[in-house]
Amino acid sequence: MTTKTNAPRLGLRANLAQFVLLVAVNALVGGMLGQERIVLPLLADQTFGLTKYTGALTFILAFGAVKAATNFFAGTWSDRYGRKPVLVAGWLIGLPVPLLLIWAPNWGWVIAANVLLGINQGLTWSTTVIMKIDLVGPARRGLAMGLNEAAGYLAVAATAMATGYLADAHGLRPAPFLLGAAFAALGLGLSTLAVRETRAHAHHEAAHGTPDGDLTTAEVFRLTSFKEPALSSASQAGLVNNLNDGMAWGLFPILFTAHHLSLTRIGLLGALYPAVWGFGQLATGALSDRWGRKWLIAAGMLLQACALALVAAGDTFSQWLIAVTLLGLGTAMVYPTLLAAIGDVAHPAWRARAVGVYRLWRDGGFAAGALLAGIIADLWGIPAAVWTVAALTALSGLVVAARMYETHPRRNR
Repeated sequence: MTTKTNAPRLGLRANLAQFVLLVAVNALVGGMLGQERIVLPLLADQTFGLTKYTGALTFILAFGAVKAATNFFAGTWSDRYGRKPVLVAGWLIGLPVPLLLIWAPNWGWVIAANVLLGINQGLTWSTTVIMKIDLVGPARRGLAMGLNEAAGYLAVAATAMATGYLADAHGLRPAPFLLGAAFAALGLGLSTLAVRETRAHAHHEAAHGTPDGDLTTAEVFRLTSFKEPALSSASQAGLVNNLNDGMAWGLFPILFTAHHLSLTRIGLLGALYPAVWGFGQLATGALSDRWGRKWLIAAGMLLQACALALVAAGDTFSQWLIAVTLLGLGTAMVYPTLLAAIGDVAHPAWRARAVGVYRLWRDGGFAAGALLAGIIADLWGIPAAVWTVAALTALSGLVVAARMYETHPRRNR
């Protein structure tokens, strides 16, 4: 039994060193994703000759489906075995990804690499989220999620821009993927040698919070997916958010290439969206602690819808520059706030599993976006796909406005 003298201390200041380390680890997780954002859609088109959008987006479909499932298990395994073993396992699985992308002789190798990347991202990103929620306690949860997601998506942006420049200077392979190899090795080293287990912090919070009893995993799934209004509203918004991100990842580089933009400009547009998303979360996560969660999420979804409409209607670099900036801002309003809302509602005894279920739905959006956008683009063109996803994103924001209640502990009194 934990005594008063060695009981874990909750809070950002009390756990600052470990928190900063986990922020750095999550930046490396984001870098693993960023190595693909610009280069892989162009590899599908220019190296492997995939002329159908549905076929070209199969790498996102594989990534999203596997990551979504892995998120679910990451939450369950984190409760059962501890956070750190799951984190280390995720990095071990990510090590071969850059090498497979460098040496891939056919598209099947790329699909296999993205299966492994989906497992890597599901285990590592989910676990860093859970560990930060464990450490900070309830008071600064929005700030913690803002810092976590900012680190990840700023790394996505920086790596996407770097790979755009490397591809322009040295070709699509191997130079851009050497960054991913370095990220995987460093992430594994830090997670193995420096990261400490945080499960005791969640047990401590549960012991000193409101009694709620543990739930079965099936009960957690039903609550988070369908029954509990705030949790299920967050889950559908997360799914639609990543549906539009999956579409942007797979189709935007091809759309911009069709309008004869250079690789450098495509890299800039591809990096600006996650950069605004990443930097914006430094503010929006903290603002959700002050203003509340619900309306920041609803407004962010509606702003994303407007930004996607601008992408569909635009045909110049300057128009798309504005559109991707607004898309990044809208996503920044939503992304950390959804995670904070899940942490608000879920009891510490089953919170890791609720995060896993939410991320199952959220990252399932990658697969849904790749499939839906690919089919519509093949039938009616890329602008039609973007317009369709814009409409779905607006509808999701209206669902949040109508169904979700305010979850922040201080704002809902």
